[in-house]
Amino acid sequence: MNQLSDETSPYLLQHADNPVDWFPWGHEAFAKARRENKPILLSIGYSTCHWCHVMAHESFENETIAAQMNESFVSIKVDREERPDIDSVYMSFTQALTGQGGWPMTVFLTHDLKPFFAGTYFPPEDGHGRPGFGRLLASIDEAWKHRSGELVNYAADLTEKLRSASNISSGGSTGISNTALTAVVQNMKNSFDDQWGGFGSAPKFPNPSNLEFLLMYGSTGRELADDAKHMALFTLEKIVSGGIRDQLGGGFARYSVDRTWTVPHFEKMLYDNAALIRVLTHASQCAANPTQKQLFETSITEAIDWLSREMKFQADKDQIAFFSAQDADSEGIEGKYFVWTSEELSNLLTEEELRIALATFDVNSDGNFRDPHNPDLEGLCVLTRQSSLEEISMVANTDVQELPEKIENIKKVLLAHRNMRIPPGTDRKILTSWNGLLIGALAEAGRVLRNSTYIELAEHTAKFIRSHLWSDTKNNETPKLKHVYANEQAKIPGMLEDYSYLGLGLIDLYKATGNESYLSWALELLEVILDNFEDDTSGGYYDTAKDDEPLIIRPKSIYDAAIPAPNGTAALLAIVLSGYFRQKQWNDKALRAIDLIAPLIERASSGLGITMQALLQEHTAEREIVLVGTEDSRRPFEEVVAEYYLPTVTIALGDPSDLERDSQVDLLVGRETVAEPDLVMAYICENMVCKLPTSSLTDMRLQLEALTGR
Repeated sequence: MNQLSDETSPYLLQHADNPVDWFPWGHEAFAKARRENKPILLSIGYSTCHWCHVMAHESFENETIAAQMNESFVSIKVDREERPDIDSVYMSFTQALTGQGGWPMTVFLTHDLKPFFAGTYFPPEDGHGRPGFGRLLASIDEAWKHRSGELVNYAADLTEKLRSASNISSGGSTGISNTALTAVVQNMKNSFDDQWGGFGSAPKFPNPSNLEFLLMYGSTGRELADDAKHMALFTLEKIVSGGIRDQLGGGFARYSVDRTWTVPHFEKMLYDNAALIRVLTHASQCAANPTQKQLFETSITEAIDWLSREMKFQADKDQIAFFSAQDADSEGIEGKYFVWTSEELSNLLTEEELRIALATFDVNSDGNFRDPHNPDLEGLCVLTRQSSLEEISMVANTDVQELPEKIENIKKVLLAHRNMRIPPGTDRKILTSWNGLLIGALAEAGRVLRNSTYIELAEHTAKFIRSHLWSDTKNNETPKLKHVYANEQAKIPGMLEDYSYLGLGLIDLYKATGNESYLSWALELLEVILDNFEDDTSGGYYDTAKDDEPLIIRPKSIYDAAIPAPNGTAALLAIVLSGYFRQKQWNDKALRAIDLIAPLIERASSGLGITMQALLQEHTAEREIVLVGTEDSRRPFEEVVAEYYLPTVTIALGDPSDLERDSQVDLLVGRETVAEPDLVMAYICENMVCKLPTSSLTDMRLQLEALTGR
């Protein structure tokens, strides 16, 4: 066992018995490098990363390569999900040096942690257009022994250039116009795949932040609004019909390796599923027809079922959280758990069921799954759902009315058989940020689909975070979040993504419950962001708090990557909360953060989805819906409101008894309360002008029609 055996990260523990003398990130490793005058070999990955596994098996378990590493380097392992701040710093260097990024990431550092060489995956021997890892190690070792001064100077110069490039400044207030918003939609339209959805060619990522922006833009009635809405809905329809969605077990894989969303990279990440559940919920409100609406709602239900079945950590009867990810590999082979042959189906199903299954899931003897590393997997199929019920009925010679029930029964048979296979591993650490995303997704799904179970899951997750990852204010100290919970330990100071994702999730939870404590907690989170993460000089928000461990660069993430850009989510949080608490200065600070993308908006709009949502929120006329009444009496009114897609509308819920005790929510102050327990007052306003308050569902619906332009 090396120095990783006492860590809690599943990824680090995967490497605890390597012959490499790995260290975790920390002063012990840094001191050893200085003492022995060795460069640092920094390897960053995560537990469900396929190529991380490959490099581990090929190199880190190789006695000869491990001996080279131990002789000439101090080797450090970092879980990118546990330390996204470290990952962000060295990923920027890797991308600058190589023009691309990814994991595993391999970076060579000087004693003061400045990088001088980097790459991603390296094979053990020369191949794939890359140098063999053993040869690379020998070259770096030779250079360090004979030219370490040059490497140190090069690293210092490069670090200074990266620090300068990362120090982008706001102009003070956003100059990004409505015209720029339209230009972003036009850019997306130019790269839109009108046959298969998505943007560009393979590989294809769902990019939920961009799809959410397109839906938001599509609701505004602006130029290209219909195009924006179509691109989002069509893409989501293709995604949920493809193999990137687990057609048996529910949930979504990371991305598709092809243009048609057929063959995924099979790992399932919590953040992807949370974001897709949320945008699919909104797509169900905007669906072009009942069939599409049902397709979206079914995919939401199955994804949440998968999360509840396979990803849930039950800490207490009313406290839960969700694990981070499921692996792409089982038995060392990517996708083996998920793929099928027509012969397998024939052995499990009746003759009629087989006809239906082949037609439903697009299974054929040739297969659609190709893995050049595993030729034994030829002829296997990833299950997709490209055909309509009418088409399946014709091919399978089955009554179309009976098909849904028969397909569900077939899915149960296949899923039961699949459950007997050796499953992929699960990364069981709990991340505050990703659970924050899921709280919002579950709350929105529950509100829109009228499913109280989903809202309850969101509330129980919030309660877990409050109990295990949050410290309340004591002795005038700032309340704080922790980033990760694993092996019953909460560790790593909370980062901007934790505060901002959780804050937005709590706002959705407030809209689903009317429980003002969630809104108050979101306000506390914003106050911590403004006190500890804001860049008062240049604008925007740093990824880490001012008192956190200093790195060679203090990153400020403005691009969406695998997750939404924390700078953009913090801006969106400030804007949304400003609608509830009437704090114009929060809008001003958010606009400075948004303004950081001004030079990038034309050429890099595909990486700015969350910030574009914040900008669109700010550029849309102020609108609000306030419902005042008891929880039971409000419910029919809330259900009507939930029928409408209202992404830029502030929705506030108040109980008369709470309002009499002086609600902290400015939007509720002065709203008329009612004595009758069953009476509700609805206030619908736009640009500071309100319609006549109404207690009639019919009148409220008419006002909503006018508000949304339906």
